Amino acid sequence: MKILLVEDEPGLRSAIVDCLVQDGYVCEIAPTYALAHEKIKLYQYDCVVVDLTLPDGNGLDLIRALKADGSAAGVLIISARAALDDRLTGLGLGADDYLVKPFHLSELNARLKAIIRRRQFQGQQQLVFRDLVAWPDDGRVFVHGAPIALTKKEYDLLLYLLANPQRVLTKEAIAEHLWGDEADASDSFDYVYTHLKNLRKKLQEKGAGDYIQTIYGLGYRLRDV
Repeated sequence: MKILLVEDEPGLRSAIVDCLVQDGYVCEIAPTYALAHEKIKLYQYDCVVVDLTLPDGNGLDLIRALKADGSAAGVLIISARAALDDRLTGLGLGADDYLVKPFHLSELNARLKAIIRRRQFQGQQQLVFRDLVAWPDDGRVFVHGAPIALTKKEYDLLLYLLANPQRVLTKEAIAEHLWGDEADASDSFDYVYTHLKNLRKKLQEKGAGDYIQTIYGLGYRLRDV
């Protein structure tokens, strides 16, 4: 899952990033309104964690921009502003949740998972596609009821496909989703093919169908066979 953290306070930003990366998220950061606005215009995120008080703008305007663009990203507000009016305004604009500072990182993580579960997985704790079952909260995957060992990138790739069944995903979209800012430095996205090939092989060795379809010139999609 790919997160954009909009937070200007360095210590808190670093602590949140460490927590989210340790839990398996791809986490990009934006310490200013301007950078955050640029990123939400260029890239797709599963969730945007946004502080309201930024040195060069208001986090509420970022939420307005996300909603105006029809973004599917979840929005979690983190703010020291605890007034009821602030919370009602943020939620009224379309934010999914509001967390008042200071907070425990474990609570932030739990609320983030709940938002992603509601938005990406229809509120379900497990994802089922034919004979595949994945449990996003703890990273387990089963084929025909038997566990399968995947690398971190293979698992993230499978989860991205499961969250977007039947949808064609380009190499660029996959690279940006799985590698975040690192994908911008790549001259090509051929490494995506390598991870897809390995994932497909492991799934089929466990008896799964060939669900990952290559659509030449466009990308890949998870399909019924």
